[in-house]
Amino acid sequence: MDRNTIIAIVLSVIVITVGMTINTVFFPPEYNYTESEEVETIAESDEADNVDITATSDVENIQPFIIETDAYLIEFDPAGASVSSIKLKNHTESTTGEPVELILKDSSGKNAFLLYTGNDFDDPVDDYFSYSIQENVATDNGNLITLVDFTQTFEAEGSSFEIAKSFAVPENDEYLFKVNVSMTSLDGSEIPLDSYALGYDPQVGPEFEDLSNSYGEYRRMYYKEADSNKRRNVTDFENGFAEVTEPVGWAATAGKYFAVIGAPESADSYVTEFRQESGDSILLQTNSFYFVRNNIRNSEISDTYDYYAGPKLSSALDIYNVANNNTFAISALKLDEVLDSSSWLGWLQTILKWVLNFFHRIIPNYGVAIILLTILVKLIIQPLSKKGMDSTAKMAALSPKLEEIKTKYADNPEAMNAAMAKLYKEEGISPMGSCLPMLIQFPIFIALYGLLSTHYELRGAMFIPGWIPDLSVPDTVFTLPFSIPFLGDDIHLLPIIYTASMIFSMKITQTANTQSSQQGMMTFMTYGMPVIFFFILYNAPSGLLLYWTVMNFISILQQIYVNKKKTKKYAQEIKEREEAKINRYKTRKRK
Repeated sequence: MDRNTIIAIVLSVIVITVGMTINTVFFPPEYNYTESEEVETIAESDEADNVDITATSDVENIQPFIIETDAYLIEFDPAGASVSSIKLKNHTESTTGEPVELILKDSSGKNAFLLYTGNDFDDPVDDYFSYSIQENVATDNGNLITLVDFTQTFEAEGSSFEIAKSFAVPENDEYLFKVNVSMTSLDGSEIPLDSYALGYDPQVGPEFEDLSNSYGEYRRMYYKEADSNKRRNVTDFENGFAEVTEPVGWAATAGKYFAVIGAPESADSYVTEFRQESGDSILLQTNSFYFVRNNIRNSEISDTYDYYAGPKLSSALDIYNVANNNTFAISALKLDEVLDSSSWLGWLQTILKWVLNFFHRIIPNYGVAIILLTILVKLIIQPLSKKGMDSTAKMAALSPKLEEIKTKYADNPEAMNAAMAKLYKEEGISPMGSCLPMLIQFPIFIALYGLLSTHYELRGAMFIPGWIPDLSVPDTVFTLPFSIPFLGDDIHLLPIIYTASMIFSMKITQTANTQSSQQGMMTFMTYGMPVIFFFILYNAPSGLLLYWTVMNFISILQQIYVNKKKTKKYAQEIKEREEAKINRYKTRKRK
């Protein structure tokens, strides 16, 4: 392995390492805002106190109740006309097998969809509301919904008004429901409020114990611009708050596999507040968002919001782009923008996802599908891989001549390098050829990282029972009673296999022409880089490691075949060319 090859491989590995770091540490966010741009941070001292309103109607039934659909088990609470639980019937916790809970509460026990009469989001309207339930209500397109209507009368500033909150929930397996908030003056005067807010808090499920693992769960907050399909990431918070004053198409708090997305049906007159704070012993972090409705001093108002609460699945999100595909005839909502992608390689990730799902339809095991996808990728890059492997075999065949050059120019490194470069040129060998496939694989690897790290169908997807029960998480074969620095207490087998395969792959691509001054670099490439990747990928999802390990094994088998079959062939060709050159020289000398 000569100096140029080593440099080329080092640069390739650096590019891949930097790319992985960018994706695991800084990915997304695609956008970052400061106080001078659309997202403005607000301090708690700037918050307006909630208007003091008093409930005036007695409520007899104050017990929470459950509405069940094909998709949901929703627990409604008359306290604040709110929702205390949203369980997804068709999606289960990987550890308990219970339905996923989308409303995670902290020690405050605050429900979702509470109203606030100001900007103090710790003081909701939590009075008891009367309620009624209507089932099997047909929409205009014939689908059935359940209506839950809450009402309560209030007094403030000498005026009496009614607040009504209604939930319209499809009875099929869709994950979007409507929330209507209306306020009506009972004496003909203006409603004594300047604004109100409807919030989703405190956190979206499922439960999590750690958000620090770059490959594991996360909680992020987004919004889509009202006049475009651009998704913006909310990252700048002051005192836990960030405010978006421009109209939004929707706002969301999202995890790795689930999201809650809210969309006011009219984007005008709204300010969107995002809240992110450290939690307590019950909940490590809270993520909430609020739609603040301004200019409501009228005798009556009525606002409708669409809320999606469910999995980050294209099949569940895309139906709200075409009116005929969903219960409420909603179109162009673009909820699919909440899905993660590798940004500039999103198009490639989409293609790879389609191919992966295609293989899964043929053989319903995502581990096998990943292996088939790996083989397909290897076939696509085979022409380039072949050149690199042929180059390695040719360099092995040239080893005797390279040794002659090193012996001849042992005291003149510059002349040695020049002679080696001349020999490579004469033999048609490109030292860069062996690392070119690695560079070509870089965008494929980044796209696969995004796909195999966040692809919902891999959640809970078993490959090998007892070893890899879930391709979306590391393969834990043993848990230690103590923690190892940088690794933790879980022993993962795939990273070890991957590292061993990488070391072996590096060793069989080496030739005997490395100068003594380059031995240290070669040793680092053979052992140091695989060890670095071992730590980088130790907690990576097993699906991602499965791809890379299989790719290594295929490359090893190819290189062994090429080394065995072609090194002798190239050595014979070199010998024949040398003999022909000698014969031509003798012929010219006789003349």
